[in-house]
Amino acid sequence: MAELLSDDEIEERAPDGWERDGDEIVRVYGFDDYLRGVAFASEVGEVAEEKFHHPEIRIRYEEVEVRLTSHEEGGITGQDVEMAERFDDLR
Repeated sequence: MAELLSDDEIEERAPDGWERDGDEIVRVYGFDDYLRGVAFASEVGEVAEEKFHHPEIRIRYEEVEVRLTSHEEGGITGQDVEMAERFDDLR
């Protein structure tokens, strides 16, 4: 089991563009069109399945919102931060 990060650790370690929303870290990625967002969401899903750490993904017309938390631990862990970094690398 991963350990929960403290408030300070979350603020220090969360990648640029990611915001804290309660027990989740959240980022909204912008796209020129819907299908580019869908393709990105599919790539996020592949990475998530590989690591067996699944985010919540919301696809809108020109943006994709990704939310990460570690449900088993009840909050944000280092695994969430690592996944956020991997998702950013997809861009």
